[in-house]
Amino acid sequence: MTRKHPTPHRRRLAVASVTAAVAALPALAAPAQTSQDAAARCAQLQGQTVPAAHIGLPTRDAVVTQATFTPARGAGVAAVGDTCTVEGDIRPLDRKAPPIRFQLSLPQPWNGKAVMFGGGGYNGTTAVGGTSSMTSGGQTVVLSGNVPAGPVDHPTPLGRGYATFGSDSGHQSLRPVAGASRDGSFAANEEARRNFAGDAIKKTRDTAAYLMQRHYGRPVQRTYFAGGSTGGREALLAIGRWPQDFDGAIALYPAWNAAVLNLHFGRMTRALAGKDAFPWLPQRQALYRAALQACDALDGVADGLISHQAACDAAFDPDTATLDGQPLRCADGTRGDHCLTPAQIAAFKVLNSATVPAFALPSGEKGYPGLTTWGTDFGFAAPDKDKGQSPVLTLGLGTLAPAAPMPGVSLLSLTAVADSPPYGSTFWDQWVRYFVTDDTTYDPLALDPERPGPWERRIVELIELQDANRSDFSAFRARSGKLLLAHGVHDALVSNRATQQFVARVRRAMGDAATVDFLRYYEIPGYGHSVSDQFSAAWDSLTALEQWVEQGVAPGPQVVMDTKAVPGRTRPLCEWPSWPRYAGGDVNQAASFTCAPR
Repeated sequence: MTRKHPTPHRRRLAVASVTAAVAALPALAAPAQTSQDAAARCAQLQGQTVPAAHIGLPTRDAVVTQATFTPARGAGVAAVGDTCTVEGDIRPLDRKAPPIRFQLSLPQPWNGKAVMFGGGGYNGTTAVGGTSSMTSGGQTVVLSGNVPAGPVDHPTPLGRGYATFGSDSGHQSLRPVAGASRDGSFAANEEARRNFAGDAIKKTRDTAAYLMQRHYGRPVQRTYFAGGSTGGREALLAIGRWPQDFDGAIALYPAWNAAVLNLHFGRMTRALAGKDAFPWLPQRQALYRAALQACDALDGVADGLISHQAACDAAFDPDTATLDGQPLRCADGTRGDHCLTPAQIAAFKVLNSATVPAFALPSGEKGYPGLTTWGTDFGFAAPDKDKGQSPVLTLGLGTLAPAAPMPGVSLLSLTAVADSPPYGSTFWDQWVRYFVTDDTTYDPLALDPERPGPWERRIVELIELQDANRSDFSAFRARSGKLLLAHGVHDALVSNRATQQFVARVRRAMGDAATVDFLRYYEIPGYGHSVSDQFSAAWDSLTALEQWVEQGVAPGPQVVMDTKAVPGRTRPLCEWPSWPRYAGGDVNQAASFTCAPR
């Protein structure tokens, strides 16, 4: 039987009634005054059920499976107050579908606000700010995560008194922890697929709002969303589909057009699987160094970062570039660690160029704009066999060439990767087999992402389902919602050019004045996909968002700090399309740079 979806009018009435019903709920007990009171109130949440009527999308209900009290701990910026950590399941209509597993951390004292954390990859583990919940022997370890690229010298949201929550987006990965975010097998179930595509956001938010009301005796006053990559896509879906539920969002390196990105992954994978095309670690380092030698000083100073990327893209060509005075392109018939073969150069040019399907995209765009490639670290540091493979290498091109069947992810431990194909290649493989064809034996290299033939219609349906294609956020803006966007220029997995594309779409749809009233977009040279060995970013985005939403103070000049390559160095966080240009002074201080227009 086909499910009839409610009309927009009925849907609005349903959302309004859910909100009103949650606001009217009584507290389980009087507000806690001591740690003993807080522990007792936490215990009352054990087994609590959230009726389906209080969740704005169809579910059976939600149930708290565990409520654990943890006394105040830590000192300074690491201090966190008494916390009740709630874990539970949002139960699906389809009893064959997996539940949505959620975690909610309830601090005492509470500031009346909440942060919902987005996930990553195909999700599959509980999103709690870059960490996962862990339960062992009935004891929950409370993990207080941060917003993506959050500051290391400020308390986390939980430490600031925020209630924090997130979910696994509606499926539990069948793989060990390190491979979890690449497991797409859940998509064989329609409800699980729709939950991952966005429905889990609403279901989790409504469940958390109900439980906060029950625990504190008052409704949440402000709710923010923070996420990167898939979590960045989820942030844009949250404020676009349910603007009444969110007051602001922080979205970093957002995979907003995730299905179209998969098409680019497919084209990239097919290129990298070609004869002699896969660049090993030394060749990646050679390309990176050649680009740095050619482009580093284009911003006015040689500081180990390429800040004027537009100039680099216009000038750099690996076919004619040099490295330490020698041609980067290997002489005919030769190969080596300090040069790239013609096939390897051709593969990198595929990564850098746009993927343009021969069919119309639901977003109205022509295709995926390609990865910023010249100057990006795709993973060239050798894996540390004691600590596990570098996250940069894992999120980049990995250590194994893509093939059919796709090589698996091998592990040193539950959290350390030993070997893997490119992250994007695994993503393409899983998407083709579980989302597109529903055929676990299908050869991912056989599907042409630009001309998919009989699979075209299915791919268009998936783009409509998965991608955050909305460009008009007027309803969110009308209630004074604010959006902070940021992206590393040198992201090896999700293109900063795609985020530029998103911002340009919003400007066309809403106009410049309306866009600047609710959105800021910043780019960070040297920063990769959530991690970086060149410039690992830390930015106090939550404070900037708070001031904009709660005090009406629009973000002034922002500063981002490096926490790894040169710990403590800073750069101005420049609004795109401007970029940091050296003006003189200490090269490690943001004050020595100005934001130059493109």
